[in-house]
Amino acid sequence: MTRLASLKLYERLAIAKEHLEPIQSDYRVIFETDLDSPSSILVPDPNWMAAAICGGILPPVEVYHQLETDNQGRVINGHIFHETAPIGAMNEEEAIEYLIQKDIPEHVWAVKRGNAIKMVICRKNQLPAGREWRNAWKIKQENINDKNLH
Repeated sequence: MTRLASLKLYERLAIAKEHLEPIQSDYRVIFETDLDSPSSILVPDPNWMAAAICGGILPPVEVYHQLETDNQGRVINGHIFHETAPIGAMNEEEAIEYLIQKDIPEHVWAVKRGNAIKMVICRKNQLPAGREWRNAWKIKQENINDKNLH
């Protein structure tokens, strides 16, 4: 897949989706962007996970942080996705870390210390089995080693 580097990001992703077997991750990331909202759950897309583990497709995560928008919220420097060389293969844990930095607001994951737990990485089987009351889920703050979602 090294010749893919000359293609645009969306082209690399389309080829990866067509040729790579999807990889379903068992990891989930639960996060809270503010105290008044319910928790959000990040579930990695199987096609994206396959591209991350394969390597040679995704740009460095820092590219997403360099994006600039105009007054209407449109990205004005999207060309950097296509002009930046893709990174190599990642393992599943590195791919989850990449997704966190790409898809979760920085004020959630970049905090070094604080009074509240804003993010939990867990396995799918650690979440409540039913989806009932899902819009009321919050991260439990008592003990980080306990089951942190209620």
